[in-house]
Amino acid sequence: MSLPDATAWTLPWRGLGLSSNLDAADQPHPYRLLAESPGLFDFVEYSAPLSLDETRESASLFPRMWERREEVPVLFHPVHLNLYGPELEPVKALEDLDAHARAVGSAWVGNDIGWWHSGGQPFPGYLYFTPPFTEAGVRDCVAHALHVQSHLSVPLALENPAAFAKRGELHVLDFMARVQERTGLPLLLDLGHLLSYQLAAGLPLEAGLDGFPLDKIIEIHIAGGVITRRGGRGYYVDDHTQPVREELFGLLESLLPRCPSLRAVTFEGDGHPLEVALLTLRRLREWVPAAPRPPLALTPVKQSAPPLSRESEPWALFETGYAAKPEPGGDVDGARAETDFRLAVVAETLDRDWPISRLLLAGTREDLSVFTASQEFRGLFEGEGRSPGHAFAAWTRRHLREHPDEGVAAAVSFETFLPNSFMMRPPPVPGPGQVGLAEDVRVGTFPVDLTELVFAAKSLRRHLTGRAWACEVLEVSGLEALAQVARRPGRGPWTFVVRRKSRSLEVLTVPPSVLELLRSLARGARAVEEVPAQVLAEGRALGLLRRG
Repeated sequence: MSLPDATAWTLPWRGLGLSSNLDAADQPHPYRLLAESPGLFDFVEYSAPLSLDETRESASLFPRMWERREEVPVLFHPVHLNLYGPELEPVKALEDLDAHARAVGSAWVGNDIGWWHSGGQPFPGYLYFTPPFTEAGVRDCVAHALHVQSHLSVPLALENPAAFAKRGELHVLDFMARVQERTGLPLLLDLGHLLSYQLAAGLPLEAGLDGFPLDKIIEIHIAGGVITRRGGRGYYVDDHTQPVREELFGLLESLLPRCPSLRAVTFEGDGHPLEVALLTLRRLREWVPAAPRPPLALTPVKQSAPPLSRESEPWALFETGYAAKPEPGGDVDGARAETDFRLAVVAETLDRDWPISRLLLAGTREDLSVFTASQEFRGLFEGEGRSPGHAFAAWTRRHLREHPDEGVAAAVSFETFLPNSFMMRPPPVPGPGQVGLAEDVRVGTFPVDLTELVFAAKSLRRHLTGRAWACEVLEVSGLEALAQVARRPGRGPWTFVVRRKSRSLEVLTVPPSVLELLRSLARGARAVEEVPAQVLAEGRALGLLRRG
């Protein structure tokens, strides 16, 4: 592909922005926020697949964004883009990226320097691998960045990555400065990510900023996060659903007058209710006024990308991060904290589809790391699988062949079968004066009765979580009781109720009278007066019924 031979990049003033994943169901909804408070922010920065066609198909808010992009400009922040890792991005993917950015009018594309995916399979939770802050890491990231930029007609802004562990002799700001100097590309400074490194290195928040090329920063990110402490050390978890920490507000205020090339400040407020996002944006608006500023001229990068050396050994980071292999001579505590967080994200991902089986087979850190160290899991990132859930299914089948257990096998079979419940014909719509199953509810049958196991799994989660709050540790020895329950299923056949809940399916235990009603409604709606009032009230209270 031949890109336009621009003599200069002209970057407009974008002002204050709000991030979005372009899902109409997510909070905050950027366009509803603007309806509530016109002029509260100036642009939307969104994450989506590199391909514009894929984004149109998967992002429910895309039509609104597309319709209003002239009035509310957008910046594309893909986070599906490798700027580190063992392989360079395919040319076709970068052609899609450039076409996407040009179509929506994104003045630049920003992305964290990290290894986001392998073979197109993102790491669970989009929890990328941060490169080691070494000279070898610099060389590999320069190769990635120049390769991407060589296929982009707009600038690529390099974002400093988040860090749990201190790897390498360079401070993250020195690392970013070297990558910037060797590529000529502008910078995107994420304040929470900077805090994560300073905690890992045991340094003050502003350490390293003196001498850093602040004049190369075109965008700043500010977002929520949590600091947790273990063994006298703090770790910053970049969780956008959390409140913005006060020290980050202070750092932003101090940096704004020191960044002459700044074009945008983005609040990454994913998960914040509208009323909470309003408060944060109003505070930021005091520091980032809407008044326009002159455009910034940048010289396009003409450098060719050097070959990728792979000296920084990204797959060794994968082994440390997921297989819990120790890092010789490295930051042992930081590496363990990173592995713990990765395992927690994997557990959360698996629990959407395998909430009982995961507790039975991979409920402890040790057992979960056996799965993440398996070929089934690694194969996901070598083109052998479709999702962590599919990898877990393959791993459970092998585990049960090697360690037969009828109780666990029944639970695995049930959760394997469960999605089929929503492939059946939807329940009939009730007419006037009738009652029927709620739209997201199904009734199914299974050969053995797992009522007690379903209840025990939910009850044990509540118990262990409550104890963790009190004891500051998750006491997983309680999982032994769940294994006992799995080995004593009731006689079947078992009729169960399942409800679609967000991205997962929830199996419910209900009284026999309500269950009998639901079984009849699965065959057809009934007149309201035919249903006992108490049963009707109970079914409606559980959210299982709808009236015509």
